[in-house]
Amino acid sequence: MTATPLLELKQLGVRYGNIWAVRQLNLSIASGECVALLGSNGAGKSSTLRAISRLLPAAEGQILWANKCLSSFRTESTVRLGISHCPEGRRVLAKQTVLANLELGAWLRRNKKAIKIDLDYCYQLFPRLAERRLQLAGSLSGGEQQMLAIARALMAKPNLLLLDEPSLGLAPLLVDELMQCLAKLNKDGLTMLLVEQNVYAALAIAQRGYVLEAGELVLEGTAQELRKNSNLRRSYLGDE
Repeated sequence: MTATPLLELKQLGVRYGNIWAVRQLNLSIASGECVALLGSNGAGKSSTLRAISRLLPAAEGQILWANKCLSSFRTESTVRLGISHCPEGRRVLAKQTVLANLELGAWLRRNKKAIKIDLDYCYQLFPRLAERRLQLAGSLSGGEQQMLAIARALMAKPNLLLLDEPSLGLAPLLVDELMQCLAKLNKDGLTMLLVEQNVYAALAIAQRGYVLEAGELVLEGTAQELRKNSNLRRSYLGDE
């Protein structure tokens, strides 16, 4: 018998006014998986994440969390359930310290001992944050701010981490370092939905993937299948 997915989208539709961003999207993620959501700019990837975390309402379809419908949930409620969203653009609190940003990520939690354990884990995962913990977040480099944004999302102790373009604007060496950290998180058991335009990087750590085009699902499969797909390679990898 197939286990119930941790997250399942059934015929999901999202729109801005009369303009559809996502139409009839079916997607599922099992506990412990890293799934990539791929596509070009404007494909509907970020809108999908915003709908899951209830920053946007679903215009049609269902969002199911362990078979529980999230249509009536607010964003705070999804965080309490275990869904943590790391949005595009980092969005750290520039005038607060690294430590204050991380503590903000744990704002719904009360167990100080557990929070300290997770803070230490984030510092082990991203040693540069430990070195700069009393430094203002706005003074960090772009790569360090991205690490901080991910660590802050981890401080909510999520069961599912939604990542929106974590490699955007980073140098290749930093992208490799960041993806290694994400692979470690997944190996440690964290479920992830990874939105990326860097297809090579995403499929190197994901087990499966979905490809959106103009808000509609056009391709899905294992990471290995997608890497070998000629249409995907031509459209997103630049291969002839």
